[in-house]
Amino acid sequence: MQISAKTKLFILIAITLLAAGLYLVIGIDFDIFQYQFSSRLRKLILMVLVGGAIAASVVIFQAITNNRLLTPSIMGLDAVYMFVKVLIVFVFGVQSALVTNLYLSFAITLIVMVAFSLLLFQGIFRIGNVSVYFILLVGVILGTFFRSITGFLELIINPEDFLAVQSAMFANFDASNSKLVTLCGIILIILVFITVIAIPYLDVLLLGKDQAINLGISYKRLTRLLLILVAILVSISTALVGPITFLGLLTVNLAHELMKTYEHKYILPATICISWLSLFIAQGVVENLFEATTQVSIIIDLVGGSYFIYLLIKRRHAN
Repeated sequence: MQISAKTKLFILIAITLLAAGLYLVIGIDFDIFQYQFSSRLRKLILMVLVGGAIAASVVIFQAITNNRLLTPSIMGLDAVYMFVKVLIVFVFGVQSALVTNLYLSFAITLIVMVAFSLLLFQGIFRIGNVSVYFILLVGVILGTFFRSITGFLELIINPEDFLAVQSAMFANFDASNSKLVTLCGIILIILVFITVIAIPYLDVLLLGKDQAINLGISYKRLTRLLLILVAILVSISTALVGPITFLGLLTVNLAHELMKTYEHKYILPATICISWLSLFIAQGVVENLFEATTQVSIIIDLVGGSYFIYLLIKRRHAN
């Protein structure tokens, strides 16, 4: 008997809730229960915010590009975010208000991210029907370019400034910017609400540009607004814990494989749940197996990067 997408989604939600509960209690030391439980609860909230932001951004982005191999991180958006952060420190110094004021720093990087995403992707869309491998190549080149410049700036800044930006290079739920959690949480709730409202439009975008226009969609305006949403969502996740490159690619493709449908009313919540599951499992492995000696992003990028190579090989054989 074939299980419906709705039933699969309910089962996935139940598994996600179970995994969240297990993360809070497995391996906990009851002699310091209150301290350890509150620490895990704080990290759980961060994982919920980051997983939701990454999942929503990749679902929206793939609806625009109509390709399951492309994600904002692969196209270099998180690399741009880190470049802007390091550039501000390099130009103004670690004691500058642009650095010490987290809200001002977040606002500046957010504006740059939105501008960059609009320029880049609107430019790609104007080219016309280009190969997905060309777009991937553009993303890899841009990501490498900005990461290389970021690395160079880190080499020539003074040690104090370097230490200020080093912790932001890898995803870390222990060293997160807790002052931004409330602000990012409020913004994320608003953006997810907007995304839910936009679900019918995301379904229409999968039909292609011409079909969307024929159905009365203002294609340029809609894609521009959605790209702004994507840039803000990527900024939220990166600002809170740092970049996690392959989480979005891994989770959205697993959601498609599980749901066996293109309807975003199932794909979006499934991707969010799988993102949360991935983070819960990865963080649990880091804390209990590796005793917090490694970063969550290393585990996720190892699995996600391997899965990305598998998807590339699978797509090439399919062609």
